[in-house]
Amino acid sequence: MFGYVLVNKPELKIKDFEKYRSYYCGLCHSLGERHGTGGRLTLNYDMTFLIMILTDLYESEETVTYGRCPVHPAKKHCSRRSTVTDYCADMCVLLAYYKCKDDWDDEKKLKAHVGMSTLKKRAEKVGRKYPEKASSIAKKMNMLSIVESAENLPIDKVAKVFGEIMAEVFCYKDDMWKDDLYRVGFYLGKYIYLLDAYEDIELDIKTGDYNPFKELYRTSSPEEFNDRVLNLLLLMIGECTDAFERLPLVENVEILRNILYSGVWVRYGKAKSARIGKKEETE
Repeated sequence: MFGYVLVNKPELKIKDFEKYRSYYCGLCHSLGERHGTGGRLTLNYDMTFLIMILTDLYESEETVTYGRCPVHPAKKHCSRRSTVTDYCADMCVLLAYYKCKDDWDDEKKLKAHVGMSTLKKRAEKVGRKYPEKASSIAKKMNMLSIVESAENLPIDKVAKVFGEIMAEVFCYKDDMWKDDLYRVGFYLGKYIYLLDAYEDIELDIKTGDYNPFKELYRTSSPEEFNDRVLNLLLLMIGECTDAFERLPLVENVEILRNILYSGVWVRYGKAKSARIGKKEETE
């Protein structure tokens, strides 16, 4: 359910993309140092986005280094890290653990059990450092399982729970920026949940797994289905960007705008194109 908050690389200047990648590399290094190889498996672009917001907003002091890594050993890469990076690394592990636990509890997926076992001790360590966030995320993931098992709940009510999970993660401090950070995380979380469901609708119908769009998919034409989902996604991003623009961001704002106004639609475009392609093949 992660990996939807991306940059639109063709629309970025080279220097801005290199800066963006340096935050991603910094997150990877932080995960490796704090949580080992297993922790690195939780690396995602969504938390890179959060790092860039929080680093800019709180003017966090950064450490910039150049070096090679196991994934890209041939060339040295720039890596940026700060206390914000370490926080987001911990949240990566916490979110991934509870996602695996939820998948195992609900669907008994072997992959989820392996992930849960790998991350359990690491997540417990993070939970001791951030007990309130760990407790909130655990409760909300349990609530997500409950609402997903219920029948005929409104789509927005189901997506709201995952939005609250992301909102908790985005609220780095209890200060004057908390409300806007909450709204950015809340609506971005709802967007991620809905887009994930949009991508997986055909597979979930085939496997019998939960998907909030099943009824809409069955009762709508392909064009109507795509339009309804797009309108929902536009609403989520509209609310998200409204809160985002109230934050006094300077250093990373152009990259962050690339993500929110363009990059988040990359996966949607690919999913829609794939669905249209399949439809044409069957005609």
